[in-house]
Amino acid sequence: MRLRHIEIFHAIYTTGSITNAAKILHVSQPSVSKVLSHAEMQLGFKLFERVKGRLIPTDEAEMLFDEVDKIYQQMRSIKNTAENIKKSDYGNINLGLTPALGFNVIPNAIAKYHQRHGKVNFNIQTVHNDAVMQALFEHKCDLAILFSPNAMAGVNSIELTQSELVIVYPKESFPQCPSKLTLSQLQDHEFIDISDSGPLGDLLWTRVMKENISIQSPIKVQTYFIAARLVAQGAGICVVDKFTAEGNLSENTAMASFDPPLTFSVNALYLENRSLSKVTEEFMPFLNAEIAD
Repeated sequence: MRLRHIEIFHAIYTTGSITNAAKILHVSQPSVSKVLSHAEMQLGFKLFERVKGRLIPTDEAEMLFDEVDKIYQQMRSIKNTAENIKKSDYGNINLGLTPALGFNVIPNAIAKYHQRHGKVNFNIQTVHNDAVMQALFEHKCDLAILFSPNAMAGVNSIELTQSELVIVYPKESFPQCPSKLTLSQLQDHEFIDISDSGPLGDLLWTRVMKENISIQSPIKVQTYFIAARLVAQGAGICVVDKFTAEGNLSENTAMASFDPPLTFSVNALYLENRSLSKVTEEFMPFLNAEIAD
């Protein structure tokens, strides 16, 4: 039996007539009759006998119905699942992100999306610029959000917003709490150095070399938020992205932009040959709203 045969047989069996079957299937009566005849011809036996205007299942139909009903229920389940996918009620979002976006931006975006689409599953992992290609090609993430990534063959890149590097400092170091600082104003302060920090580190040190500034760095760390927490303990000042700074300010610390500013892009990356799922596409506006806020 073909799937269309199963659908027609099930409708007639459960409603008792071709007329009712045609109504629930939203097709014409002649169409239902034609499919039923074709099904019976292929099977080699009759499925229904007409008795007093009603179609009564034959013994063969009774034996067949339990198996047909199982397939019919599976067909309904597939249809319902497809409808839910269309409505973004189900699906998976595999998201890779730079750790800095994990303080506020991504959690806020996910929470707001989850309120509307509670059955969509999220799989979130942190990725770094030097490992993003492997994460995408191994399908560990379908979408990666990074700072100032290099152009990569086979990868689409969408700029979500522009952000900046900022200086996080103890308020006692600059009692006036300036909103802007120059590199030269940092020379007399101990500097918490973030080693191997990728494109943002390159951005900062290009400015340092250009202005021929000497910076003391007795403490070196590999993670931006650790640097910000060290500033809170009075261990020095640090330069981090604005997202990390805003997520780690304390009562005794403040942040300032560079004068002139040091800006960078925030990009979403995905493979050219692997289109984003519908739920991931519908998550993007939530992500854009939080990043741009």
